[in-house]
Order: sequence, then C-alpha cells, then structure tokens
Amino acid sequence: MADSELEEIRKARLAQLQQQAGQGEGLSQEERQQQEADARQNILSQILLPEAADRLGRIRMVKESRATDVENRLIMLAQTGQLRAKVTEEQLIDLLNKLAGNKEEPKIVISRRNRGWDDDDDLLDL
Repeated sequence: MADSELEEIRKARLAQLQQQAGQGEGLSQEERQQQEADARQNILSQILLPEAADRLGRIRMVKESRATDVENRLIMLAQTGQLRAKVTEEQLIDLLNKLAGNKEEPKIVISRRNRGWDDDDDLLDL
C-alpha cells in the first residue's frame, strides 16, 4: 500500500471515531449517571438493614430531597468509617429526626392590627 492510501484510511478511521464519540457523549453522561446511581445503591445496600432500606424507599416516594439528604449523610458516614455496623431502622429514624431538626421550616406569621374599632359592634346597632 502506498503512503497516501494509509493516510486516507487513517483519516477515515479518525472521522469514524470522532463521529462515534460525538454520538456517544449523551450516552456516556447517562451511563456515568447510571453508574453513580448503581454505586450509591451498592453502598446503601451494604450499610442498611432491609427494614431501614424499606423506610428510606418510602421516604423517597414522599420527599425525594429528604431521602437524598439522608443517603448523602449515610454514605459520608460510611466513607469516613464512622459506621461500625449496618444501620437499623431506629438509627435511620434518629438520623431523620436530627436532619429535620437542623432544617427550619418557614413560618407564616399573621399580625393583625387593632384599629380602634371592632366589627362585632356594628351588629349591636341593628
């Protein structure tokens, strides 16, 4: 083969690889997200007892953000070596209460000013 033919084959192969990489970018991000989700589930299955995992699943159905916060906390505790045994349902409930105590719910305060008159007095005049 001549050098020009090899160069054309290389260029064609390079173009083919670039095209595949362009199409695969969306898939690679989805695959990466799937791999991260699988890794999270793997870690959680190792550190949670089945009852605690069921409770966390029910929490996820009600409030996704709360479940994600708890999962992140559990994974962090596991990675730092602070968990010595699998997490029970009672320990999960304690963790939920601690996380709920840290977050302040927005409060609505209604203040009414008394302007010197009462609506009930109008009924007495009839």
